[in-house]
Amino acid sequence: MPVLQGMGHDQTAFELRSGLSVAGVEWTWLVPWLLASAVIAAIGARGARWHALRHQLLDHPGERRSHKVPTPRGGGIGIALAWGLAWLVAPWLLQVPVTLAAAVLAGLLLVGGVGFVDDHRTLSAWWRLAAHVAAGALIAVALAANGALPWQALFALVAVPVLVNVWNFMDGIDGLAASQAALVALAVALLSGMASAGAVLALVLVAACAGFLPMNFPRARIFLGDVGSGTLGYAIAVQASVLVWSDVGGAGLLPVLLLPLSAFLVDATLTLAWRIVRGETWWTAHVQHSYQQLAFSFADHRPVTLLYGAWTACALLLAVVAASRVASFRFSAAAVCLLVAAVAWRAARGSVGHPDKQDRH
Repeated sequence: MPVLQGMGHDQTAFELRSGLSVAGVEWTWLVPWLLASAVIAAIGARGARWHALRHQLLDHPGERRSHKVPTPRGGGIGIALAWGLAWLVAPWLLQVPVTLAAAVLAGLLLVGGVGFVDDHRTLSAWWRLAAHVAAGALIAVALAANGALPWQALFALVAVPVLVNVWNFMDGIDGLAASQAALVALAVALLSGMASAGAVLALVLVAACAGFLPMNFPRARIFLGDVGSGTLGYAIAVQASVLVWSDVGGAGLLPVLLLPLSAFLVDATLTLAWRIVRGETWWTAHVQHSYQQLAFSFADHRPVTLLYGAWTACALLLAVVAASRVASFRFSAAAVCLLVAAVAWRAARGSVGHPDKQDRH
């Protein structure tokens, strides 16, 4: 059956191979694939922990960090491997265009590669940003080559560096970045239609996050590291870009996508803007995000991760409902959601007094 076929374009539709299917998805091979992705992510996290402990790749507590004990980093490399392998075989199993899959993998090497290097030794923020922009350009060019409209290619070009850095900014407490990525990827899968190649690849990301999370929540035995947070932001941007390219609703889907992303986008954007206005070195580590302020207030990461998860789960449900409604409903839902999130951001920052006076968790 045709899936992920762009409106008004002649590109070949992605199709799942023939076999036993439920709602168009061949669960006889999809379920083992998802389980394998979770296992790869879990093994990768454990292997990264052994490597980090052996080479003393530890994040130490400090006034600009939200944890209390030295913790290994780099555990997200398993997620990168699991999701990357899915895109590697996608041209054969899902009939994804080879040019798109190649661009996705090249971009993953760029984003994950600079993250991996930064986990081992400090790398300039500008070099990292250059790699993120280059990865976005690769996706934009590949989509354009496969019939994407100019605005769809532009969306990918912007989404990749933005979401990579959003996930990097928001990866500061146990379980938060991976759980949010899993929920957003699930939203993309549902919006894609569960019989689509895009949905399958998004579900692989969900499974990989699930495989990693036991090592990171409720008590972190290893952090994602820049290789992990960068991969998650990149993967979400890619899956969202593919959805926007292939969705018959066109640009009307953009406000729907804002809903499950709202928690991270609002916290990251408003905090960044606040720091820029105050003339601070905004690209350096800090503890001024709302999730960090809440973690300080609760003296515990777990309720904050669960609170953000509950918000995004509700936003996911609203996104699924809004996707089938008229454009005015979609834009209204997104506007209200972002407004409420902004109010919550300000309230959270005031939950422990003046936020700028709080230096440590």
